[in-house]
Amino acid sequence: MQSERIPPMQSNLLNGGVRCSSTPLDCSLEKSGLRSKPRHLPCMAPAKIHVLLFSIVVTVLSHGKDDKRPNVVMIMVDDMGFSDIGCYGGEIATPNLDRLARNGLRFSRFHNTAKCFPSRACLLTGQYAQRVGMGDKPLSFTNAVTVAEVLQNSGYRTLMTGKHHGEENPVRFGFDRYWGLMDGASNHFNPGKRRAGEPVPANKQGNFGERKWGIDHEIRTPYTPEEGDFYSTDYFTNHAIGFLDQYKGESKPFFLYVAYTAPHDPLMAWPADIKKYIGSYMEGYESIRRKRYERQVEMGMLDRTYPLSAPTYEDWAKLFAEEKAARDAIMATYAAMIDRVDQNIGRLLGKLEELGQLANTIILFMSDNGAQSQSDPQSWLWARGKESDPSLPIGSVGRWTSLNLSWANVSNTPFRLYKADSHEGGIATPLIVSWKDKIRQPGRITAFPAHLIDIMPTLLHLIGASYPTHNRKGEEVEAMDGINLAPLFDHRLPVRGKPLYWQWANGKAIRKDNWKLVSDNNEPWELYDVSHDQTETDNVIDEYPRVAEELKREWQMWIGETKARESTRKPSLTGSR
Repeated sequence: MQSERIPPMQSNLLNGGVRCSSTPLDCSLEKSGLRSKPRHLPCMAPAKIHVLLFSIVVTVLSHGKDDKRPNVVMIMVDDMGFSDIGCYGGEIATPNLDRLARNGLRFSRFHNTAKCFPSRACLLTGQYAQRVGMGDKPLSFTNAVTVAEVLQNSGYRTLMTGKHHGEENPVRFGFDRYWGLMDGASNHFNPGKRRAGEPVPANKQGNFGERKWGIDHEIRTPYTPEEGDFYSTDYFTNHAIGFLDQYKGESKPFFLYVAYTAPHDPLMAWPADIKKYIGSYMEGYESIRRKRYERQVEMGMLDRTYPLSAPTYEDWAKLFAEEKAARDAIMATYAAMIDRVDQNIGRLLGKLEELGQLANTIILFMSDNGAQSQSDPQSWLWARGKESDPSLPIGSVGRWTSLNLSWANVSNTPFRLYKADSHEGGIATPLIVSWKDKIRQPGRITAFPAHLIDIMPTLLHLIGASYPTHNRKGEEVEAMDGINLAPLFDHRLPVRGKPLYWQWANGKAIRKDNWKLVSDNNEPWELYDVSHDQTETDNVIDEYPRVAEELKREWQMWIGETKARESTRKPSLTGSR
């Protein structure tokens, strides 16, 4: 195993570094990665010391001992579709997310970038990924400041567990503590080497085989957990709760970001969770999709502007019994992974209640993109090109399986297409915001079009933090692209004033007012009037050619500006995994 130590950044001096005491509990926390080991601080010029001292004084004087600013818990899941959870129409048991929805605000037109790492870049910076060095590859942020860095320098304790798909350790861009995966995906039961008495863990092969794992300032490649009960979702929550316990005596508020890797493939879950759903999907794609759509309409998530898009699933009736059983097991495992996420969100909510912090905590839940699709059974069932044993049960440590195209079509109900596409199936996912007594008429659903770039400006507004002009590297920071969504909490509409843009690989789109222009896979542009066709079923480009040309020019201007800015930045020295 390779282990790399990263020196702490100067920006962490405001809130970083908790030394291990001599008590057995503290030493245990240090061994598990829940408490930082002592670390030496870098030398600094006097001018920088003065700036840091000034920042500390301002923080103390501004907020004092009893800082009543709200805590923030931000939860992101990986590759989950629009209709999977209960409060968005799904049959999967998600009572804790449903509780957050009843006490909060749901978004029916919330958007991501269609791809993992650009979505996370938008979430953390409030800018389009193309503007901060994360548009094409999972590299490092440039000319950007993260929400964690701003909150850290505003006096917040900043904590993160889970996935960061990029080169830079989160403790280098504003998090006091970090424990999690620094790659795109990993085995959920064992992201590292084979353990005694277990099969070889299913994983990617070649240069993409060994996964990076961050534990504060240390990076381990690979990370092989010693605990026999290791499961990614459970342990991301364990460490999140450990952080909350460790800092519960502080007067400062906290910002906790939990980035689960579920339900991203490989599809793996505890047998007891899978058992809940085995057999539930034997009725086939059409029945499940139709029931989800009907529930969405009944709960008010959808209205007449959401016709159900044409299906793209295979004919269930033509499948053999063993083929149906395999597909049922695939979807049962996917459902079990989401069920387990909800169970762990329940643990987080329980800890917040125990600490007396739930009422003063803003909680956000979202997904990074739509459900992933694979059409070839050699890939989604037999894991071609992966380290996987197909003789083992679906969902177990040694077998890699993925969601197939047909179940992804169900997952993304009522939309077209999938992850990596700029049609709504790739870019439309849930957003739940819950904040006790601060959201007027809780349980509402808003149809205001929003995007991940809006999260950071909203949070900075709610806590009263100032957006800086320069980041920790001394780079000039550009303005955020997103807007403040807080007026929606009080039943008022924000004003965006500019289009929303998308670009990932061969997908591209622009949404302006009631129009959306979109193209995927280098196909011709399509135009939709989303005021009555949110699911993109009626292409009207031939009827409104001038509208299409205007939107095309605006998108080309935007992508031209961002690409020109990208070309002026220094290339990464370490490449991408």
